[in-house]
Amino acid sequence: MHKRDAVFLEDLCPKLRDRRWRKSLHEFTGKRCIYCGENSESIDHVLPRSKGGLSITENCVPACLSCNGSKSDNNAFEWYRKQRFYDPRRSMAIRAWTDGDIRLALRLLKWAEPKRTENIEKSKSLLNEDYSWQAA
Repeated sequence: MHKRDAVFLEDLCPKLRDRRWRKSLHEFTGKRCIYCGENSESIDHVLPRSKGGLSITENCVPACLSCNGSKSDNNAFEWYRKQRFYDPRRSMAIRAWTDGDIRLALRLLKWAEPKRTENIEKSKSLLNEDYSWQAA
């Protein structure tokens, strides 16, 4: 049996392929919005479909509902520069993503990510400290 003779589940159910693709985009960024860093719930087209953008990995980025709705069908880079949460490192990451260099984009996003994990670990360690000497 040849590979071309096989029937794949994804061929029978294209929605399954689309669902896996969307899930993989979110997993690339740790389920974070590429624009603001909040939890991503949607996929945004950097170049909107209404302006000829394709639904391909290089044009689709994970975004939170707020950013996706606010951006609407505007140019992503012009819209992003006007946002209060603008970060040039994230802008470079978006540019790298659209150029097809997702590895560079992920490195830039990691660099731009606020030190959330350190703050969480710090707060956990403070909670675990013994404050019994302060009781009086």
